[in-house]
Amino acid sequence: MVRIIPMASSSLSLSSLRPLSLSSFRFSPNARFGISLTASNPSRRLALFHLGSSIPQAQLFGIKTSNLLKAEGNSIDSGTAGNMAQASAAVSKEGALEWVKKDRRRLLHVVYRVGDLDKTIKFYTECLGMKLLRKRDIPEERYTNAFLGYGPEDSHFVVELTYNYGVDKYDIGAGFGHFGIAVEDVFKTVDLIKAKGGKVTREPGPVKGGKTVIAFVEDPDGYKFELLERGPTPEPLCQVMLRVGDLDRSINFYEKAFGMELLGKRDNPEYKYTLAFMGYGPEDKNAVLELTYNYGVKEYDKGNGYAQIAIGTDDVYRTAEAIKLHGGTITREPGPLPGINTKITACLDPDGWKSVFVDNIDFAKELE
Repeated sequence: MVRIIPMASSSLSLSSLRPLSLSSFRFSPNARFGISLTASNPSRRLALFHLGSSIPQAQLFGIKTSNLLKAEGNSIDSGTAGNMAQASAAVSKEGALEWVKKDRRRLLHVVYRVGDLDKTIKFYTECLGMKLLRKRDIPEERYTNAFLGYGPEDSHFVVELTYNYGVDKYDIGAGFGHFGIAVEDVFKTVDLIKAKGGKVTREPGPVKGGKTVIAFVEDPDGYKFELLERGPTPEPLCQVMLRVGDLDRSINFYEKAFGMELLGKRDNPEYKYTLAFMGYGPEDKNAVLELTYNYGVKEYDKGNGYAQIAIGTDDVYRTAEAIKLHGGTITREPGPLPGINTKITACLDPDGWKSVFVDNIDFAKELE
């Protein structure tokens, strides 16, 4: 699993962050341009490495502009060279898209930071019905993490909570929206949460403009959970909602770079927003991304609480190529993590939301 943890400060800037560990990345104030990894097992230290930068398309195709203008002594005009580069790019994108659609991908876990781990675990287990799957403390690195969900990590989407010693509050920001949980009876779930002292911010009732019964609650750190009334489902932790500045751009990116399907799209002109649901399978059986576009809003403050989503892949190298070809920014070049050989790559989408891709075989070994 992959986790991101910030430096021990409640106010972080992206320039001061660095990731850490096989199952996670940890931010530190000491690395403006690099990141260091530490094995989750304290006895296995990992070496320092630097953040990768995205590679220009010409480099991916093995073409240099200067070489395009030479051909065994025969000159090629810039227009012809441009057409050749475009043709090469088109072929590469076609091949990447074809492979991405065949790749075995699954949302593995979502990572975010909390100020009181025990309090949060108590809320998730007693109020939301999750199970504590495992917990790990790394005192020399001054952090603890916990994994919770509705089933084993090898088959379910789970949350990875990170507590940094001495940091009791984070800025959730305006970009992160909520997590979605499917329940069979929203009213009973809300009554239980109230009885346990939980905060209900939206009472049960039909969603605006629809029939689905929903409610909203907040965890101890202020992260919002939407309760959606559904029948039995194999994946109760069903949504991560993020706000984006250009919905069509985001849909195109997640389809082509991430291989997701557009499962549904709904425009609400009365309330001036549009939703798109992206994922690797039907909403009633899989966790999905809910992308929200608010009319006229192009960017959001992301805060420092929410970190990233981890996704399984058969090939992190080809995954990184596809991401670069379709406008993503690689923040960690694909390859094995020093010392433990789990292969990963990390990237930002066009809005700056982070995702980490983890090799499927390596991930399975991690859980053994």
